[in-house]
Amino acid sequence: MSGRTDDPGHAPEVSRWRAFWERGGWWKAVALVVAYYVLYQLGGLLFLPLLDGLEPSSAGALIVGFALPIALGGLLLVAFAISLGWLRELFAPQPIRGRGWMWIAVAVVLIFNVLRFAALDDDSAGLGLVAAWLVTGLCIGFAEEVLTRGYVVNLMRKAGHSEIATALVSAALFAAMHSGNLLDGQDLLTTAVQVLYTFAFGICMYLALRVTGNLIWPILLHASTDPSIFLLTAHPGAGPLTAFAGLGNIAVILFGLLAIIFIRGRITAASSTSFHHEAEPSR
Repeated sequence: MSGRTDDPGHAPEVSRWRAFWERGGWWKAVALVVAYYVLYQLGGLLFLPLLDGLEPSSAGALIVGFALPIALGGLLLVAFAISLGWLRELFAPQPIRGRGWMWIAVAVVLIFNVLRFAALDDDSAGLGLVAAWLVTGLCIGFAEEVLTRGYVVNLMRKAGHSEIATALVSAALFAAMHSGNLLDGQDLLTTAVQVLYTFAFGICMYLALRVTGNLIWPILLHASTDPSIFLLTAHPGAGPLTAFAGLGNIAVILFGLLAIIFIRGRITAASSTSFHHEAEPSR
């Protein structure tokens, strides 16, 4: 018997694959992030032969060793969204309003990104490396935000979790991915600080998603963050602006952790189809 129906009063049946993911759940979010991380690491092996003969800190090495693997990860995420029919849904207007104070998250991240670029020693970095980092940043911003503020947030909301739980889980999974730097030989203390920073940054990106109303804006904010941090670290300019711009990570950590206290809301059946409806505030 066919699963289709011509009765306009009934919604068409969906595949078991899509129905499984439509129910959402935090454990599905965890499984998806783990699967992405493993595939990203395996994908990176495909590009290793192309690194031969490239200077480790060159623009070419950055593109081949970092941008291409994460771009491949982004393509896998898009393919997954297409298989679920979620591509438009992920980039649709948010079904829950942001609050005015959430713009602080956008301001803190954006202001320090601009300051870091302004404090950069352009002559030392070179146009080629800056351009390579901007391309890499776009790949990072797209893949990591689609995964954590796109899929993870969507899965948490579909399961009926509160917005505070949604924010915490999306930020925690984002931070957990960066703990994998231990496998690349990064020391424990540096990794611990990085995990704390990425957790707080994840909270800021969740707030940016809420207050701007669309996933594209956290993607762009994220895309400008990694290049500004890594370029300033490797090619700092002289003068007090460099020292002040270097406080950006501390500012993000402090605000991100403090902001958790004020996150409220829960998606309701009505708000799933309208940006202007929201459940009574709840933690």
